[in-house]
Amino acid sequence: MKPRAGLGGKPSRPSRTAASAPQQVRIIGGLWKRTPLAVADVPGLRPTPDRVRETLFNWLGQQLIGLRCLDLFAGSGALGLEAASRGASRVVLVEADRRAARQIAQACARLRAEQVTLLEADAFAALERLSRAGERFDLVFLDPPFGQGLTEQVSAPLLPLLEPAARLYVEAEAPLARLPEGFVLERSAQAGQVHYHLLARCDRPARGGEDGERGSEEQN
Repeated sequence: MKPRAGLGGKPSRPSRTAASAPQQVRIIGGLWKRTPLAVADVPGLRPTPDRVRETLFNWLGQQLIGLRCLDLFAGSGALGLEAASRGASRVVLVEADRRAARQIAQACARLRAEQVTLLEADAFAALERLSRAGERFDLVFLDPPFGQGLTEQVSAPLLPLLEPAARLYVEAEAPLARLPEGFVLERSAQAGQVHYHLLARCDRPARGGEDGERGSEEQN
């Protein structure tokens, strides 16, 4: 979860203080398995927990060979770097907070992650830039600050950047009451106060038939 308002890039999430945030997380699979990632001392920054990432990448099938991925509110970079570790051919990480972006840049340099591009920008500026460049993505991670409606706000400018079979991962403070236009729900689960969802473009069949769209898991 990310430490800023989507427009201004300022820390805004009150749910957790920097003092209680973990100092590092670890990549849990792939080429860089067990590699620690430092977490910037930024108020409100709370990376996606290991168990949530483990569930997500079980849903995705573990290997992401050749996929192009976008992490629009990167925070610690854990989601995007996990994707790169598992074979994604291109990963774009977007982070507005300078301290968090610096930590991500250091991790990329240490890992020699040549397939990873870091944009120090807010989500909307980054989407405009990526659109102008003609970028297209197969998988997008959305873990924005809670309570600001940012998932809904970025959905429209994000849609032109998605491939027809793209999937969208969304973290939120509650189950999604309304799905972004053009998507169906494949999977959802809960871990503590975090609700997380895997969505698919409507022209992509949901995995597991009816269970794929309606199925959910709960982790306490």
